[in-house]
Amino acid sequence: MRFSRYLLNRCFQVKIDFRMIELKNVTKRVRSGREYLTILDDITLEIPTGEFIAVTGASGSGKTTLLSLIAGLDLPSEGEIKIDGQEITLMNEDELAELRAKKIGIIFQAFHLIPSLTALENVLIPMEINGFENARERAMSLLEDVGLINRAHHFPSELSGGEQQRVCIARAFANRPKILLADEPTGNLDSRNGRQVFELMMRLHKENQTTLILVTHDQELASYASRQIKLKDGRIIEDIKRTEVLVG
Repeated sequence: MRFSRYLLNRCFQVKIDFRMIELKNVTKRVRSGREYLTILDDITLEIPTGEFIAVTGASGSGKTTLLSLIAGLDLPSEGEIKIDGQEITLMNEDELAELRAKKIGIIFQAFHLIPSLTALENVLIPMEINGFENARERAMSLLEDVGLINRAHHFPSELSGGEQQRVCIARAFANRPKILLADEPTGNLDSRNGRQVFELMMRLHKENQTTLILVTHDQELASYASRQIKLKDGRIIEDIKRTEVLVG
């Protein structure tokens, strides 16, 4: 994929100054029969506000588990995780749900749209839950941003894969999250739709100064991140910061 030089350069002009995400000695084990498997092994990591990080590694290296722990969808076996200064490992389910609703947007490879709701209604849900004023206007504005204003009243089954993923992006940004977690968001898309989705995430990331963590197998996508983290067997084996963005 080749991306807009202007867009990608602008994305790295975000001010980075505060530790938005902190992991300290985080380990995740799961039971397998009589034994325990270590999925993540003693991860310590600091991610500043506004940084764009690509997380790479082979299947089974712990990438998706890392995102799930940061999102509070799973809990570590050991260690501490802080989001925006709050230690989420001490929170109950209601507190974690509130944290996600207010501070975290998530984009999965599978679209996870509600099939009985239109594109507009899928984007509206998080804002209505949080009592946003002018939620409908913002939802329509987001759909316009992702190029789907004319598809607002279509159901997911009436949208292409690329269009559904763009609805997911609009929904993820609905509450102006401080953190966006994207797990292989272009993995099920063709090259053209994948490029559009990636550039859209980058633009919204820049405009909202959102901390972006992208899990990907695509090394070309990873090369546009300001920082690349590579996992192997649940451990960080590379953590490389870029001073300049790669442009095509």
